[in-house]
Amino acid sequence: MKLTDITSGHYDAGEWEAKGYQLPRYDIAAVAKKTHEAPTWVHFGGGNIFRAFPAAILHDALNSGEYDRGVIVAETFDYDVVDMAYTPYDNLSLLVSLQSSGTIEKKVIGSVTEALKADFQHADWQRLVEIFRTPSLQMISFTITEKGYVVTPADLDRGLTPMLAMGKVTALLLERFKAGALPLTIQSMDNCSHNGDRVKAAVFAYARRWQSDGLVPQAFIDYLSDESKVTYPWSMIDKITPRPHQKVQEILAADGFEDNAYIETAKHTFTAPFVNAEEVQYLVIEDNYTNGRPPLHLGGALYTTRETVDQVETMKVTTCLNPLHTAMSIYGCMLGYTLISAEMGDSDLRDFIQKLGYIEAMPVVTDPGVLNPYEFIGTVINRRLPNPFLPDAPQRIAMDTSQKLPIRFGETIKKYIARGLDMDNLQLIPLVLAGYARYLKGIQDDGTPFTPSPDPMLEELQAIVAPLEVGKSEQDYSCLKSLFSRADVFGLDLYAAGLGERIEGMVKELYAGPGAVRTTLHKYVKAR
Repeated sequence: MKLTDITSGHYDAGEWEAKGYQLPRYDIAAVAKKTHEAPTWVHFGGGNIFRAFPAAILHDALNSGEYDRGVIVAETFDYDVVDMAYTPYDNLSLLVSLQSSGTIEKKVIGSVTEALKADFQHADWQRLVEIFRTPSLQMISFTITEKGYVVTPADLDRGLTPMLAMGKVTALLLERFKAGALPLTIQSMDNCSHNGDRVKAAVFAYARRWQSDGLVPQAFIDYLSDESKVTYPWSMIDKITPRPHQKVQEILAADGFEDNAYIETAKHTFTAPFVNAEEVQYLVIEDNYTNGRPPLHLGGALYTTRETVDQVETMKVTTCLNPLHTAMSIYGCMLGYTLISAEMGDSDLRDFIQKLGYIEAMPVVTDPGVLNPYEFIGTVINRRLPNPFLPDAPQRIAMDTSQKLPIRFGETIKKYIARGLDMDNLQLIPLVLAGYARYLKGIQDDGTPFTPSPDPMLEELQAIVAPLEVGKSEQDYSCLKSLFSRADVFGLDLYAAGLGERIEGMVKELYAGPGAVRTTLHKYVKAR
């Protein structure tokens, strides 16, 4: 069983389906032909998240019979991905959905019709120019990570032959401008807040520099600024797509599916002909398109207003997912856990995040309407975090915690203050912040040392708690004032918010000695 058997027509559909493989219900070759002649969508970034999510929901739209165009992938960073993960398999891939029940779902994805290298020195560049000059093109999108939108002065010095992703995109937009200022929507699908503004800022950084250097006319800037021509919608995307899993590889091999090789490129991109991902996914998009759009709603995408996208993002980041992750990472590291899924078997930790979300954070959530906050948290707790296939570790999630606390907890506290809510309702959020002062010590609850995860402020914050010792009965905790008054770490001065002394008391309990983390956690969770 090979993916290329499907495109060649030399396969037994019954055999595949008997082994649980869902095959495309559309004519792959016909879709590829129509897409080549009149493309509608180009996606930049051919990594695992793209194949597991945007390409997969387009596949579902094609299966509905209500659409007939695929997506063209343009890889901007690691061209080996095209040569090793797309071309040898005729652009097909196998999506393996990892169910929280411990089972898997297998689906052959055929929506990608071309995989191109966005390289000025490669013949594929002329194909991209051709596509961008085609009136039918409706949308370009991105999964290039948040750092892919960062533009430095050195990047801008490259002139009209930029090497980084957004420079290449701007050069292609110039081609679309030259072809008649054709309309287009530039859609980020990266997991960062207000992502449409980030891609817009990157495009304008190049365009304005080129205009000031006399390389492009002012009319090009006007074109990019004209919302009847070009738009930059916001989106919220949420789906965990880990590296190819050995357990999945073994399952596929046992089926007789031969395209199960693990691929690592020279640039250390980890991929495979298959992509494994969690079953749960969300893609909420601002519906602001200038030339029509692929009907991704047929595959489950939600189209709405910019305000609603922002509300969904805020709901996820400040209440329903990210704060729960951080709480689990801080206490999981101190309690010796190495897997988030294992933590979910710990009743104290499970109750901790459940009550934190439902009881303490929920009162200040704005219901976005398109996703129910209560159902979102329920899915996180009952299906996402316990998933045995997702080897996520608290140590990974604990990276850069100092940068996350202001948004994940500070914003909730600010809303309590702004709305005049009873601060006594906050017990578990303070416990998370108190736990951070104990986590910085790098000593597990059983007394053994651990290395806190990388963080740009780690050494500075560890120096603040350096005078404290675990298990010392009489000691001066006044150093905590220097920590919990830091608005840059917590989003506000916790003493001014009326929480500083309460958190200090919790810290003293957590430092009492071996076993104190468990005892303190259990005490406050049960009391809640």
